[in-house]
Amino acid sequence: MENWSVDQVCNWLRQRNLGELVPKFREEEVSGAALLALNDRMVQQLVKKIGHQAVLMDLINKYQQQKSGLESLTYCCKTASPEFPEVISGKNLKSFFARYKTLQWTSSYALPDFPYDVKCILAEKKCPDHSMRIRIIEFLQADMTKYLEGSLYPNSQQYNVVVNALLQAYPFLDEDGNGFLLWKRALKDRFKYVRRPIEDDEQVLRNKCKFGHRRGQTRKSSFAENKPDDVQVQVEEEPVHLEGSAMDVHIKWLKEEYMKTQRNWKEVDNRMNVTIEIRRKMISNKAPLKDILRLFPFLRCPYQLFREFQLLTHMDIYKKTVEILEIYSENILSLYVVRNNPINIMLQENLKRHTEEDILKYMKTTAACLLLPDVFGDDSSLFAAVNEEVKVVTPVLEVKNPFNVNSCEFALYVGREELAQLDDCTMALAALVAAFHVFDIPCPKRIHRTLNFLESLVFEVRSPASLP
Repeated sequence: MENWSVDQVCNWLRQRNLGELVPKFREEEVSGAALLALNDRMVQQLVKKIGHQAVLMDLINKYQQQKSGLESLTYCCKTASPEFPEVISGKNLKSFFARYKTLQWTSSYALPDFPYDVKCILAEKKCPDHSMRIRIIEFLQADMTKYLEGSLYPNSQQYNVVVNALLQAYPFLDEDGNGFLLWKRALKDRFKYVRRPIEDDEQVLRNKCKFGHRRGQTRKSSFAENKPDDVQVQVEEEPVHLEGSAMDVHIKWLKEEYMKTQRNWKEVDNRMNVTIEIRRKMISNKAPLKDILRLFPFLRCPYQLFREFQLLTHMDIYKKTVEILEIYSENILSLYVVRNNPINIMLQENLKRHTEEDILKYMKTTAACLLLPDVFGDDSSLFAAVNEEVKVVTPVLEVKNPFNVNSCEFALYVGREELAQLDDCTMALAALVAAFHVFDIPCPKRIHRTLNFLESLVFEVRSPASLP
C-alpha cells in the first residue's frame, strides 16, 4: 500500500463503499504513503461524515497492525537464537516462508475492476443471476492468478481473503449468511475447471500426477475426501453442467419449435433458461454468429433478444427505450445541429400531410431515434441505413420508408445479415442496444457516444450522459 498511486487509493476506496471520498482524495493528492500517514486530525479535516471517518481509520489501523505482525515475524526469523535451531529450520522454516508469502499477498490484494455490466448489477445491490455469477467468478479467478504470478493453486487462506473482500465490498451477496461458502466453492470450482484441460504446465501436470487425476473425472476419490482443504483444491473435477445428451435434446426441441407457426412460448422460455450457460460460453468464445443462431434460432425473435438481455442485466430494455424516446424526442428535434438534417427535412414534409395526433407522435419519435448519431457527431451509417443497403458488419438498423405508416419497415442486421424484423423505431432501437450486449460485440468508436448515452439511461447510472 505504501507504493500506491492516487488512482490506486481511489480504487481501494470504491471497493470499500467509500466512493464519496474519491473527489476529496484526488484533490488533496492522497497516495498510499500519505494514506498510511493520516492521523485522527487529518482524517477529520479530509472526511466530513463521522461514519466514514470511523471506517477509514479502522481500515488504516488494521493494515498497520497486519504490517507490524509481518515485520515482527521477519525480525524473529533474522534474530532467532542458535540455541533453538528448530524454530527456523526444516519444516518450520518452510512453513514460515509460506506464511510470509501469504501475508504479502493478502496485504496487497484489491478486488479487480469488474466490466461495465457487472458493475451495473452490483450497483443495484441485487443478487446476480447464474450467468452473472459466472462472470464475477471468472474475473476473480483471473485476478487471483495474476496475484499468484500465474499459479493455478491458491491455498485456503487466499480463497478466504478474496471471498471476504468480495462480501465486504458487496454485503448483499452474502445470501442468508451462506454466501461465503457458496462463493468460495464456486471460485474453487472455477480454478479446477481452468486446470482440467491443461497439458503443458509443469505445476499442473505435477499435481495431476501426484493426486491421481483422471481426464474427465467428476467425483472425488475417498483419498481426496480425507485430505485437508488446501490439498483438496488440487484434485480435479468437472464443473456442474448439463450432460451433452440432455443439452442436445433441448437444442433439438428449440430448433423444431422455431419452425412451427403456433409456438409454446412458456416452454421456449424454460428451455432458453436451461441452455443459457452453453449459449453464453459459445458467445464468450467468439463462436460464429450463424452457429449460435443455428442452435438457438429464437434469438432472432425480438422478444427473446430482449429477454436474454434482461437475464444478463436485470433490465427491461424495451421499457427503458420507450421511456428514453418519450423524454428526449422533443429535445432532440429542437436542437440546432439537426435543423438541416435530411431526416428532419423529410419529417417536416410528412408532418404537413397528417393531423392525427398518434401519427404525428409516431413520426416525431422515429425521427428523433434516427437523428441520435447526428446529435452526438457520430457516424450515422453505423447506426441505421435509411432507404439504403446495409454495408457494415456490426449491429445496425435497416429502415425503409420511415415516415410512411403503411409501408415503413425496420430490421436489425448483424454481420450484413438480417437478424430480426421489428415493428417500429422503439423496438428497433431497443434491439440494436440489446444486440451489442447479448452477442458481446465491441462498440465501434464512431458510434460510441450515441450508445454510451443510451446505455447510461438504460442502466440508470448516477451521472448519465446528456444531450450536447
